[in-house]
Amino acid sequence: MGSIFDGSYGFPLMVVHREALEHNIATMAAFTREHGLEFAPHAKTHLSREIATRQLAAGAWGLTVATWRQAQAAVSFGAPRVLVANQVVDPHGLRWIASQDVEILSFVDSRAGVDLLARHAGDQPFPVLAELGHEGGRAGCRTLDELLDLATYVQRSEGVTLAGVAGYEGSLKSADEVRTYLRLLQDAVEHLRVKSPYLTVGGSQWFDVIGRELVTTQARVLLRSGAYVTHDDGYYRERTPFTRIDGSLRPALEIWAHVLSVPEPGLAVVGMGKRDAPFDEGLPIPRKAGLEVVKMQDQHTIVRGSAEVGELLAFGISHPCTAFDKWREMPLVDADYQVVETIRISL
Repeated sequence: MGSIFDGSYGFPLMVVHREALEHNIATMAAFTREHGLEFAPHAKTHLSREIATRQLAAGAWGLTVATWRQAQAAVSFGAPRVLVANQVVDPHGLRWIASQDVEILSFVDSRAGVDLLARHAGDQPFPVLAELGHEGGRAGCRTLDELLDLATYVQRSEGVTLAGVAGYEGSLKSADEVRTYLRLLQDAVEHLRVKSPYLTVGGSQWFDVIGRELVTTQARVLLRSGAYVTHDDGYYRERTPFTRIDGSLRPALEIWAHVLSVPEPGLAVVGMGKRDAPFDEGLPIPRKAGLEVVKMQDQHTIVRGSAEVGELLAFGISHPCTAFDKWREMPLVDADYQVVETIRISL
């Protein structure tokens, strides 16, 4: 398929490094297996058949998504099971989920949400996970008592069936906060009258704590981490649990772009911008020593340091989840930047 530098591709260009991608998939598959966790990687990160297929082949339980439209993509990728890590309220989405033979679980955190699901149930009830949140967090019941009351309501309602408990610890700031929250989730599971319940948690910052704290739980622990698959050179490089435990992840995404202008000494304008690379959780990281990104605009990036007009520069990225939504296709490259496959992004 040629090299990205042979004229077949224009710049700016985001590429995926095959060796890093496959290393990350294998590393997380081994981690979950060794800690007795089941793994449903969050496919919203990439929404790519080529990546999802590799994750499933490595032993994933299924795929996690954020919306019913993403669930459609996950089913088309061949996922045997899908976890929608949200409350589904769209009637069209509920009718579609009810029509599927694939097992699709979703979250609930209110009686109103349960009633909405029940009204759209088909021949089989919707399997749901009662969601426990935390103060200042996202959705979810705010107390254990609220969650247990909701669980009882689910069990008394037709059209829904209780499959377990869900939580999200990714926005918590410390390991102690995470441990306290995980203990609440375990308490919730222990109060449920559910055979072989799921306990699902997610995020790419605290899975080491999850692996230690939930090792003795009787529930089937389902981990939803997603950003690990391509990792990054910024946000997750600093926060990955592999800074605390044995193992490593490798940045798999890289963007290349030309220097368009050097309007004053030590200042360069590069031909990529917010349309091309993520900027919400940190700016791109130049691979060339001595350069620093100081600002991004729609189509331009301002860099301090020594560079020449026409020079082709490589950058790592920070926060992969908002990198994939800027590209419909990305070349998958080997160590010599030969294109070996195309990563296509759905939706």
